Amino acid sequence: PLSSSAPFPPTRNLNQFPFLPVFPEVFPMQMEGVRLIVNKGLSNHFQVNHTVMLSTLGDSSYRFGATYVGTKQMGPAESFPVMVGDMDNSGSLNAQVIHQISNRVRSKLAFQTQQQKFVNWQGDCEVRGEDFTAAVTLGNPDVLVGSGIIVAHYIQSITPSLALGGELVYHRRPGEEGTVMSLAGRYTGSNFIATLTLGGAGAHASYYHKANDTLQLGVEFEASTRMQETSVSFGYQLDVPKANLLFKGSIDSNWVVGATLEKKLLPLPLSLVLGSFLNHKKNKFQCGFGITIG
Repeated sequence: PLSSSAPFPPTRNLNQFPFLPVFPEVFPMQMEGVRLIVNKGLSNHFQVNHTVMLSTLGDSSYRFGATYVGTKQMGPAESFPVMVGDMDNSGSLNAQVIHQISNRVRSKLAFQTQQQKFVNWQGDCEVRGEDFTAAVTLGNPDVLVGSGIIVAHYIQSITPSLALGGELVYHRRPGEEGTVMSLAGRYTGSNFIATLTLGGAGAHASYYHKANDTLQLGVEFEASTRMQETSVSFGYQLDVPKANLLFKGSIDSNWVVGATLEKKLLPLPLSLVLGSFLNHKKNKFQCGFGITIG
């Protein structure tokens, strides 16, 4: 849920309901301080990266990441298994393994550690049919304590443009047990996608529109019953291929204005990113600068 108590709410994301189509990320990503990313391909299947974050807030860090892509070809741009992981300077690890078991079944295992302790892990199994997608997610199961989360998703194509589905979340821990049901719909046009999700936790609606080859727009509405808050966000992405420029901007109902500018310095394998966010209500300003090599 979005909270107005934070100086800068989380970056908006139009892909909140799983297995709805992946929207292009037209909203700018928040940046603070200086970020340096170095990507190095060691082979056709293996790549490593180094990320250095320098922040004035005192949370500077270094992360080492690695990506492995297997040899099982499932499409022109899809190979499995895929293993991705990164570790920071304190020893905390984030990793996930994605594997296409068959043409219709895909699985994913993800886990996160905080130094030497496991803090989160989950397993997914997704089945894609001719006109439907079903998936089950098991998160943080603990048989001894009797806790865990089970999430089931199902989405069905009603027409070539309309798809309807639902989500059921069951969670349990000592002294607490409950379920949350959500219904979702998606309508796809020639140059737009609209989605709507309704449930006990609130409502979420989004609209994505591709105006032309250079301009894309996105609008998102979210209402949280728990936080008793609503938020509306508008974002856009402007691509200028001739100048190798990509600009993203956003504004929301909390009067948070953000923007990022990315410049590719071709033919060098180098990209520069500038970003800034301004919260007018709280009079807070955040800016960042990033360099990506490789």
